[in-house]
Amino acid sequence: MKLYHSPAYNAASDNFDTTRKAQWIADSLRSCPMDHIELCAPEPVIKAQLCAIHDARYVNAIRTGVPRTLAESQDLAWDARLWTMACAQNGGMLAAMRTAWRDGVSGSLSSGLHHAKREHGDGFCTFNGLALAARAALDAGAHAVLILDLDAHCGGGTHSLVADDMHIWHVDVATHPFDFYAPTGHHMLDLIDDARDYLPTICARLRELERRAPKFDVCLYNAGVDVFEGCAVGGLAGITREIIAERESLVCAWCREREIPLAFALAGGYVGAALDVAGLVDLHRLTIGAAVNAMELVLER
Repeated sequence: MKLYHSPAYNAASDNFDTTRKAQWIADSLRSCPMDHIELCAPEPVIKAQLCAIHDARYVNAIRTGVPRTLAESQDLAWDARLWTMACAQNGGMLAAMRTAWRDGVSGSLSSGLHHAKREHGDGFCTFNGLALAARAALDAGAHAVLILDLDAHCGGGTHSLVADDMHIWHVDVATHPFDFYAPTGHHMLDLIDDARDYLPTICARLRELERRAPKFDVCLYNAGVDVFEGCAVGGLAGITREIIAERESLVCAWCREREIPLAFALAGGYVGAALDVAGLVDLHRLTIGAAVNAMELVLER
Protein backbone atom coordinates (compact mmCIF):
# COMPACT_ATOMS: atom_id res chain seq x y z
CA MET A 1 0.00 0.00 0.00
CA LYS A 2 1.36 3.40 -0.95
CA LEU A 3 1.39 5.74 2.03
CA TYR A 4 2.36 9.33 1.31
CA HIS A 5 4.77 11.33 3.42
CA SER A 6 7.81 13.54 3.03
CA PRO A 7 9.93 15.64 5.42
CA ALA A 8 8.09 18.67 4.01
CA TYR A 9 5.02 17.56 6.00
CA ASN A 10 6.85 18.89 9.05
CA ALA A 11 8.51 21.93 7.50
CA ALA A 12 6.68 24.64 9.46
CA SER A 13 8.44 26.01 12.52
CA ASP A 14 5.31 25.99 14.70
CA ASN A 15 5.85 23.13 17.14
CA PHE A 16 2.33 21.69 17.35
CA ASP A 17 1.06 18.14 16.90
CA THR A 18 -0.48 18.90 13.50
CA THR A 19 2.93 20.04 12.22
CA ARG A 20 4.96 17.25 13.87
CA LYS A 21 3.10 13.95 14.14
CA ALA A 22 3.49 12.88 10.51
CA GLN A 23 7.21 12.51 11.20
CA TRP A 24 6.57 10.67 14.46
CA ILE A 25 4.46 8.14 12.57
CA ALA A 26 6.91 7.84 9.67
CA ASP A 27 9.74 7.22 12.15
CA SER A 28 7.62 4.57 13.84
CA LEU A 29 6.98 2.81 10.52
CA ARG A 30 10.73 2.71 9.88
CA SER A 31 11.70 1.51 13.36
CA CYS A 32 8.77 -0.90 13.71
CA PRO A 33 7.71 -1.69 10.13
CA MET A 34 4.30 -2.86 9.03
CA ASP A 35 4.18 -5.28 6.11
CA HIS A 36 3.15 -4.13 2.64
CA ILE A 37 3.65 -0.39 3.19
CA GLU A 38 5.62 1.78 0.81
CA LEU A 39 6.30 5.32 2.02
CA CYS A 40 6.21 7.69 -0.96
CA ALA A 41 6.83 11.42 -1.31
CA PRO A 42 3.93 13.17 -3.08
CA GLU A 43 4.10 16.07 -5.48
CA PRO A 44 3.10 19.22 -3.59
CA VAL A 45 0.06 21.09 -4.80
CA ILE A 46 0.58 24.39 -6.60
CA LYS A 47 -1.09 27.74 -6.21
CA ALA A 48 -3.49 27.25 -9.12
CA GLN A 49 -4.83 24.02 -7.61
CA LEU A 50 -5.43 25.69 -4.26
CA CYS A 51 -7.16 28.67 -5.85
CA ALA A 52 -9.74 26.28 -7.30
CA ILE A 53 -11.24 25.93 -3.80
CA HIS A 54 -9.71 28.78 -1.77
CA ASP A 55 -9.77 32.53 -2.27
CA ALA A 56 -6.60 33.75 -4.00
CA ARG A 57 -6.03 36.41 -1.33
CA TYR A 58 -5.94 33.73 1.36
CA VAL A 59 -3.66 31.46 -0.67
CA ASN A 60 -1.27 34.39 -1.21
CA ALA A 61 -1.34 35.17 2.51
CA ILE A 62 -0.15 31.65 3.34
CA ARG A 63 2.55 31.93 0.67
CA THR A 64 3.83 35.39 1.67
CA GLY A 65 2.72 35.95 5.27
CA VAL A 66 0.82 39.12 4.29
CA PRO A 67 -1.51 40.02 5.86
CA ARG A 68 -0.23 38.22 8.92
CA THR A 69 -3.64 37.91 10.58
CA LEU A 70 -4.94 36.00 7.56
CA ALA A 71 -1.75 33.92 7.25
CA GLU A 72 -2.23 32.82 10.87
CA SER A 73 -6.02 32.48 10.79
CA GLN A 74 -5.67 28.73 11.40
CA ASP A 75 -3.80 29.47 14.68
CA LEU A 76 -0.36 28.36 13.51
CA ALA A 77 2.55 30.80 13.66
CA TRP A 78 3.47 31.83 10.12
CA ASP A 79 6.85 31.39 8.51
CA ALA A 80 7.77 30.72 4.88
CA ARG A 81 7.91 26.98 5.53
CA LEU A 82 4.21 26.88 6.43
CA TRP A 83 3.50 27.14 2.69
CA THR A 84 5.87 24.24 2.02
CA MET A 85 4.19 22.10 4.66
CA ALA A 86 0.62 22.85 3.58
CA CYS A 87 1.36 22.23 -0.11
CA ALA A 88 3.04 18.91 0.70
CA GLN A 89 0.32 17.62 3.02
CA ASN A 90 -2.46 18.59 0.59
CA GLY A 91 -0.47 17.07 -2.26
CA GLY A 92 -0.38 13.86 -0.25
CA MET A 93 -4.16 13.77 -0.03
CA LEU A 94 -4.44 14.27 -3.78
CA ALA A 95 -1.90 11.52 -4.40
CA ALA A 96 -3.70 9.14 -2.03
CA MET A 97 -6.99 9.74 -3.83
CA ARG A 98 -5.48 9.04 -7.24
CA THR A 99 -3.59 5.99 -6.04
CA ALA A 100 -6.63 4.56 -4.24
CA TRP A 101 -8.69 4.97 -7.38
CA ARG A 102 -6.10 2.86 -9.21
CA ASP A 103 -5.04 0.38 -6.49
CA GLY A 104 -8.05 0.25 -4.15
CA VAL A 105 -6.49 1.67 -0.96
CA SER A 106 -3.99 4.41 -0.17
CA GLY A 107 -3.35 7.02 2.49
CA SER A 108 -1.38 10.07 3.50
CA LEU A 109 0.12 11.06 6.84
CA SER A 110 -1.66 14.38 6.37
CA SER A 111 -3.65 16.26 8.99
CA GLY A 112 -4.98 19.78 9.39
CA LEU A 113 -7.50 19.75 6.53
CA HIS A 114 -11.20 19.78 7.37
CA HIS A 115 -11.70 23.12 9.14
CA ALA A 116 -10.10 25.24 6.40
CA LYS A 117 -12.62 27.45 4.61
CA ARG A 118 -12.55 29.31 1.31
CA GLU A 119 -11.31 32.66 2.64
CA HIS A 120 -9.39 31.67 5.78
CA GLY A 121 -7.96 28.84 7.83
CA ASP A 122 -9.40 27.55 11.08
CA GLY A 123 -8.66 25.04 13.83
CA PHE A 124 -5.03 24.37 12.80
CA CYS A 125 -6.21 23.57 9.25
CA THR A 126 -4.57 25.62 6.49
CA PHE A 127 -5.96 24.21 3.21
CA ASN A 128 -8.82 21.76 2.81
CA GLY A 129 -7.30 18.71 1.14
CA LEU A 130 -10.56 16.77 1.47
CA ALA A 131 -12.47 19.27 -0.66
CA LEU A 132 -9.49 19.57 -3.00
CA ALA A 133 -9.30 15.80 -3.53
CA ALA A 134 -13.08 15.52 -3.96
CA ARG A 135 -13.09 18.19 -6.69
CA ALA A 136 -10.08 16.58 -8.35
CA ALA A 137 -11.84 13.21 -8.39
CA LEU A 138 -14.87 14.74 -10.09
CA ASP A 139 -12.64 16.51 -12.60
CA ALA A 140 -11.03 13.12 -13.35
CA GLY A 141 -14.38 11.52 -14.14
CA ALA A 142 -15.86 10.40 -10.81
CA HIS A 143 -19.63 10.60 -10.59
CA ALA A 144 -20.01 10.33 -6.82
CA VAL A 145 -17.52 10.99 -4.02
CA LEU A 146 -17.93 10.24 -0.32
CA ILE A 147 -16.16 12.27 2.35
CA LEU A 148 -16.32 10.31 5.60
CA ASP A 149 -15.17 12.45 8.51
CA LEU A 150 -14.70 10.72 11.87
CA ASP A 151 -12.49 13.35 13.47
CA ALA A 152 -13.68 14.43 16.92
CA HIS A 153 -14.52 17.89 15.62
CA CYS A 154 -17.13 18.85 13.06
CA GLY A 155 -15.98 19.43 9.49
CA GLY A 156 -17.59 22.80 8.93
CA GLY A 157 -14.86 23.90 6.56
CA THR A 158 -15.46 20.93 4.29
CA HIS A 159 -19.22 21.52 4.35
CA SER A 160 -18.76 25.16 3.40
CA LEU A 161 -16.67 24.20 0.37
CA VAL A 162 -18.64 21.29 -1.10
CA ALA A 163 -22.22 21.61 0.14
CA ASP A 164 -23.39 22.97 -3.22
CA ASP A 165 -22.10 19.96 -5.19
CA MET A 166 -24.68 17.19 -5.45
CA HIS A 167 -22.01 14.72 -6.55
CA ILE A 168 -20.25 14.93 -3.16
CA TRP A 169 -21.72 13.20 -0.10
CA HIS A 170 -20.45 14.04 3.37
CA VAL A 171 -20.91 11.89 6.50
CA ASP A 172 -19.59 13.58 9.64
CA VAL A 173 -19.75 11.89 13.07
CA ALA A 174 -18.17 14.10 15.75
CA THR A 175 -17.81 14.18 19.53
CA HIS A 176 -17.05 17.90 19.96
CA PRO A 177 -19.06 20.88 18.66
CA PHE A 178 -16.12 22.87 17.29
CA ASP A 179 -16.86 23.95 13.69
CA PHE A 180 -20.49 22.85 13.96
CA TYR A 181 -22.74 23.52 10.98
CA ALA A 182 -26.30 22.84 9.83
CA PRO A 183 -26.05 19.99 7.30
CA THR A 184 -27.76 20.40 3.96
CA GLY A 185 -28.27 18.26 0.88
CA HIS A 186 -26.05 15.19 0.91
CA HIS A 187 -24.41 16.16 4.20
CA MET A 188 -25.08 14.32 7.48
CA LEU A 189 -23.75 15.51 10.83
CA ASP A 190 -24.08 13.71 14.16
CA LEU A 191 -22.69 15.07 17.43
CA ILE A 192 -22.19 12.19 19.87
CA ASP A 193 -22.13 12.73 23.65
CA ASP A 194 -22.38 9.09 24.79
CA ALA A 195 -19.70 6.61 23.72
CA ARG A 196 -22.30 3.85 23.55
CA ASP A 197 -23.84 5.65 20.57
CA TYR A 198 -20.61 6.15 18.63
CA LEU A 199 -20.18 2.97 16.59
CA PRO A 200 -23.95 2.41 16.16
CA THR A 201 -24.29 5.91 14.71
CA ILE A 202 -21.50 5.32 12.21
CA CYS A 203 -23.12 2.03 11.21
CA ALA A 204 -26.51 3.71 10.83
CA ARG A 205 -25.09 6.43 8.59
CA LEU A 206 -23.33 3.87 6.40
CA ARG A 207 -26.59 1.92 6.08
CA GLU A 208 -28.33 5.15 5.13
CA LEU A 209 -25.82 5.66 2.35
CA GLU A 210 -26.62 2.19 1.05
CA ARG A 211 -30.29 3.18 0.80
CA ARG A 212 -29.90 6.73 -0.51
CA ALA A 213 -26.59 7.14 -2.26
CA PRO A 214 -25.23 6.01 -5.61
CA LYS A 215 -22.18 3.78 -5.99
CA PHE A 216 -19.22 5.86 -4.88
CA ASP A 217 -16.14 6.13 -7.07
CA VAL A 218 -13.93 6.94 -4.07
CA CYS A 219 -14.20 7.47 -0.30
CA LEU A 220 -12.04 10.15 1.28
CA TYR A 221 -11.69 9.18 4.93
CA ASN A 222 -10.66 11.74 7.56
CA ALA A 223 -9.57 9.30 10.26
CA GLY A 224 -9.19 11.39 13.40
CA VAL A 225 -8.23 9.59 16.60
CA ASP A 226 -8.93 12.62 18.80
CA VAL A 227 -12.21 10.90 19.77
CA PHE A 228 -10.06 8.70 22.07
CA GLU A 229 -10.99 9.15 25.72
CA GLY A 230 -7.41 10.05 26.63
CA CYS A 231 -7.22 12.90 24.14
CA ALA A 232 -7.81 16.23 25.86
CA VAL A 233 -8.84 17.96 22.62
CA GLY A 234 -12.14 16.35 21.64
CA GLY A 235 -11.95 12.97 23.36
CA LEU A 236 -15.10 11.33 24.72
CA ALA A 237 -15.09 9.18 27.86
CA GLY A 238 -15.68 5.56 26.93
CA ILE A 239 -14.15 5.67 23.47
CA THR A 240 -11.25 3.30 23.97
CA ARG A 241 -8.42 2.08 21.77
CA GLU A 242 -10.51 -1.02 21.10
CA ILE A 243 -13.44 1.06 19.85
CA ILE A 244 -11.17 3.00 17.50
CA ALA A 245 -9.71 -0.27 16.21
CA GLU A 246 -13.24 -1.57 15.59
CA ARG A 247 -14.15 1.67 13.83
CA GLU A 248 -11.18 1.40 11.47
CA SER A 249 -11.96 -2.21 10.64
CA LEU A 250 -15.61 -1.28 10.07
CA VAL A 251 -14.82 1.55 7.65
CA CYS A 252 -12.25 -0.41 5.68
CA ALA A 253 -14.49 -3.48 5.46
CA TRP A 254 -17.46 -1.37 4.34
CA CYS A 255 -15.45 0.12 1.50
CA ARG A 256 -13.83 -3.18 0.55
CA GLU A 257 -17.12 -5.10 0.41
CA ARG A 258 -18.63 -2.44 -1.86
CA GLU A 259 -15.48 -2.10 -3.96
CA ILE A 260 -15.15 1.60 -3.12
CA PRO A 261 -11.56 2.89 -3.38
CA LEU A 262 -10.45 4.26 -0.01
CA ALA A 263 -8.05 7.18 0.50
CA PHE A 264 -7.41 8.22 4.10
CA ALA A 265 -5.81 11.09 5.98
CA LEU A 266 -4.89 10.86 9.65
CA ALA A 267 -6.65 14.04 10.89
CA GLY A 268 -6.89 14.89 14.61
CA GLY A 269 -5.04 13.37 17.55
CA TYR A 270 -3.11 15.29 20.21
CA VAL A 271 -0.72 14.50 23.03
CA GLY A 272 -1.58 15.56 26.56
CA ALA A 273 -1.62 14.42 30.16
CA ALA A 274 -3.29 11.10 29.32
CA LEU A 275 -1.83 10.49 25.84
CA ASP A 276 1.88 10.58 25.05
CA VAL A 277 3.58 10.52 21.63
CA ALA A 278 3.90 6.73 21.63
CA GLY A 279 0.23 6.33 22.48
CA LEU A 280 -0.84 8.76 19.78
CA VAL A 281 1.30 7.03 17.16
CA ASP A 282 -0.17 3.68 18.22
CA LEU A 283 -3.71 4.99 17.64
CA HIS A 284 -2.86 6.29 14.17
CA ARG A 285 -1.19 2.98 13.31
CA LEU A 286 -4.60 1.34 13.83
CA THR A 287 -5.88 3.20 10.75
CA ILE A 288 -2.85 2.22 8.69
CA GLY A 289 -3.08 -1.41 9.79
CA ALA A 290 -6.77 -1.67 8.92
CA ALA A 291 -6.08 -0.15 5.50
CA VAL A 292 -3.24 -2.62 4.86
CA ASN A 293 -5.55 -5.50 5.75
CA ALA A 294 -8.13 -4.15 3.30
CA MET A 295 -5.46 -3.83 0.62
CA GLU A 296 -4.38 -7.46 1.12
CA LEU A 297 -7.95 -8.65 0.68
CA VAL A 298 -8.36 -6.54 -2.46
CA LEU A 299 -5.24 -8.16 -3.92
CA GLU A 300 -6.52 -11.64 -3.08
CA ARG A 301 -9.64 -11.15 -5.20
